Amino acid sequence: MDVIKTWNFLKGYVIIKVEGLTLERFLNLAATKDIYLWDINRVGYTTLEMKATIQGFKALKEIVKRVGCRVEIVDKRGLPFILYRLKHRKMLAFGFFIFIGVIIFLSSLIWNIEVIGNEKVRTEDILKVLEKEEIKNGIIKYKIDKDYTKHLLLNEFDTFSFLSIEIKGTKLIIEVKEQDLPPEKIDMDAPCHIIATKKGVIVKAIAKNGKAIVRKGDVVKKGQILITGSISDEYSEEQILVHAEGEVLAKTVYNYRLDEPIVKTIKEETGRVYERRELKVGQKGIQFSKGEIPYKDYIEEVKEVKLFNVDVDLPIKILVHQFKEVEKKELKQNIDFLKQSTHIKAVEELNKQLPENVQIESKDVKYYVKDGILSTYVTLEVIEDIGQKAVINMN
Repeated sequence: MDVIKTWNFLKGYVIIKVEGLTLERFLNLAATKDIYLWDINRVGYTTLEMKATIQGFKALKEIVKRVGCRVEIVDKRGLPFILYRLKHRKMLAFGFFIFIGVIIFLSSLIWNIEVIGNEKVRTEDILKVLEKEEIKNGIIKYKIDKDYTKHLLLNEFDTFSFLSIEIKGTKLIIEVKEQDLPPEKIDMDAPCHIIATKKGVIVKAIAKNGKAIVRKGDVVKKGQILITGSISDEYSEEQILVHAEGEVLAKTVYNYRLDEPIVKTIKEETGRVYERRELKVGQKGIQFSKGEIPYKDYIEEVKEVKLFNVDVDLPIKILVHQFKEVEKKELKQNIDFLKQSTHIKAVEELNKQLPENVQIESKDVKYYVKDGILSTYVTLEVIEDIGQKAVINMN
């Protein structure tokens, strides 16, 4: 598709507006004659807007006479028209080629370094390591040794299990994957308690070392000692500190609530589009507008104009803001289907919260309707090991 757009730009094309009552016949005859038309938009009931090559536009004259439509050129685009305008303007032509040279130079530099996938290591720390090697904004991208940079970061940060480096346009993208490090193990010689990681009702407490101080049916809270590593000596008043070992199973509860409107408002595009262009330099931009947006309800899409259809990320950008008119419509959803879909979504979200090796005891689902909103409550009761070792403070 990019090759076709580039070819059309080099050969030149026109944006035309076709008006008449036989638009479908016009398009059918154009297809029969193998006339290439693209980006066809219905502007009104009797008006179409589209793009055509210069040769295609000339070939449309015969069809226009046959169907009785009226064709008007809205704009002329492409390299032939640019060169024609520059033909009698030498200074403008000189400036144009200087501009092209500046664009080519700027496109050979790195303007943005993006780090993806890091959670434990800060992006600032990664950028500092790169900066020591002169890899920063403004560097010529052909000077970057990807293999060297990859090994540099892997050696610097032990938490990285995978790292890839890619250059897209003027952006350097560093994607990392961090290791899931297990919790820090406590030395077996260090005295410790086993404490609760969350609130729950004790189902079973087995102490392999130390002493269980909770029993079946006890309600415990987060941080409470379950198996103590401090044991009284039966022959003296001294406390013996040991490394507690054991398993504490408890019944815990997981909840999730999902709200969904019964009457849903959807937006349908009418086909009418209003455009504004913006010149953006860094974070600041200037919009060129001919007036207010003519639609009450619309959705906005922003597209970047690529010079010669080349994907480069430059500090100077030309953006096109498209405001697409929409009509709001209310759609009443089937309540039974809505209950089923929200139930499935809520269970999926709960499953993301559940740790491994849990035993689901029960599931409860409740629905409430208030102010046109269906609220779905899902509650899971599970049995899991809530014990976690905590070093005893010797002081």
